[in-house]
Amino acid sequence: MVLSLAIFGLLGACTGQPTPYQPAVDGYGYSEQRLEDNRYRVIFAGNDFTNADTVQNYLLYRAAELTLNDGYDYFRVVDRYLDRSTRYSGSSSTTELGGYVTEDGDYVSGSFFSDYSADPFHRYTTYADMVMFKGEKPASDVHAYDAHSVLRQLSPSIAAAPGVMRRAPEQPASQQQAPQQ
Repeated sequence: MVLSLAIFGLLGACTGQPTPYQPAVDGYGYSEQRLEDNRYRVIFAGNDFTNADTVQNYLLYRAAELTLNDGYDYFRVVDRYLDRSTRYSGSSSTTELGGYVTEDGDYVSGSFFSDYSADPFHRYTTYADMVMFKGEKPASDVHAYDAHSVLRQLSPSIAAAPGVMRRAPEQPASQQQAPQQ
């Protein structure tokens, strides 16, 4: 019983943080592989505390950074996959019911009741093959993303790890202030 309480206490004390936006560290974060001059495979893997939306947004943000860093304007996602793996973490306890002490001082145990509970923890990893292009994004292509727009829209929700540099989103020309004279 002492062991099960110790394990339960350790599990309760464990608190985690979602995977930050960062190059992959110990398997969590983003990575990419250049497949052609204008084509990458991008991956973002999150830990148990990173939800599916965050993993997918971080992947799109990384794709936009790669696009602009390589001198392109928009990218098209040609293949995308979201993988969910689940593990269970549990705790147990055992309670004794009805024990007694005899006249001789011997202890006689009663019946035991055991309880076990398990909670699921999901890990999400998303993969995308992307192709980068110059010029204006075709309005009719639902799989194409304007890299500047992606950075602007997602930047407020990107929680980068300390020391990780992100590409700053540029304001559209219509929102830029004219220089003061």
